[in-house]
Amino acid sequence: MHDMNTKIREMVAELKNVHESYDLENKRRQLSKLESDSISDNLWDDQNRARSIMQDLSDLKSEIDELENLTEEINALYSISNDEGLTKDFENDLDRIQRQLKKFKIASFLSGQYDKKNVILSIHAGQGGTEAMDWTSMLYRMYMRLAEKRGWKSEVMDISEGDEAGIKSVTVGIQGQYAYGYLKGEAGTHRLVRQSPFNADSLRQTSFARVEIMPELEEADASDIEIKDDDLEWQFYRSSGSGGQNVNKVSTAVRLKHIPSGIVVTSQTQRQQQQNRDNALAHLRAKLWIRKQEMEKQKIDDIKGDYIPAAWGTQIRSYVLHPYKMVKDLRTEVESSNPDAVLDGDLDEFIDAEVREL
Repeated sequence: MHDMNTKIREMVAELKNVHESYDLENKRRQLSKLESDSISDNLWDDQNRARSIMQDLSDLKSEIDELENLTEEINALYSISNDEGLTKDFENDLDRIQRQLKKFKIASFLSGQYDKKNVILSIHAGQGGTEAMDWTSMLYRMYMRLAEKRGWKSEVMDISEGDEAGIKSVTVGIQGQYAYGYLKGEAGTHRLVRQSPFNADSLRQTSFARVEIMPELEEADASDIEIKDDDLEWQFYRSSGSGGQNVNKVSTAVRLKHIPSGIVVTSQTQRQQQQNRDNALAHLRAKLWIRKQEMEKQKIDDIKGDYIPAAWGTQIRSYVLHPYKMVKDLRTEVESSNPDAVLDGDLDEFIDAEVREL
């Protein structure tokens, strides 16, 4: 029981640090401002702004409530540990509280302008043919399992199936508090080494896939990104994927090209053309924002949508299934000897290290 009493004292110290970094009083002032904005008579004159305010209000209130409840729990356990000591019955509570504290500690690193936003995640098969497409489907499942474990909602915006197996490319919208902040470090090339299931000789095969991570931005969020109607080239066609008769028999799928940059996005999973148009425009806005960040970061004067190919020497993380088992992030040096768990969405150790590095 001594260890449990020691653990609660460590939690009290951690809680103090969380309060200092979180600045609860400032968050309460922000909440009060959002509550005032939410009852404004002209709130819904601008629906995009209204949705953003209501979402921010809900997220911030939930966050503050969670920290206040956590504080009360830790203080109560601290009192018990001083008076009579903690018993084994409290072990599960301590484990849960530790996880909640860790979440707030990581969130304290997420101070970027759009870190709280939802995310648009795209995965593209790189070099490796059918192997790479199968690897893309494995990564897609990994991130969907991660989203599920975190309680995030996900929706496929566009998908292109492989000719023989797997996925050529897939784009998913993920809704969750701090989703972009948590996942932005996952952007880059992911490398897989394994015995090929598509080769009769079971030869060792190396495959690549590229992951793109973009914040889901409302028009008001990206006011510095100008998208002119004259710069857009729209095409409509019948979806080739699943989704019901309306999707397959009517030209609901959308292909959108931004002429100045050459960026092309597609959306075909929704039943209504307007929904696919909205998804395509949101995806384009996110891509243009990422492109702008790259231009500013790399000091490039003339960039035309080029990207580093998913190939040898460009990977951020390697997943080795043969001849040994290991997942290693090449930036943070975090390793795991359990790739099966990682590919099932257990990415917390990798993401926590990325958040601290970025």
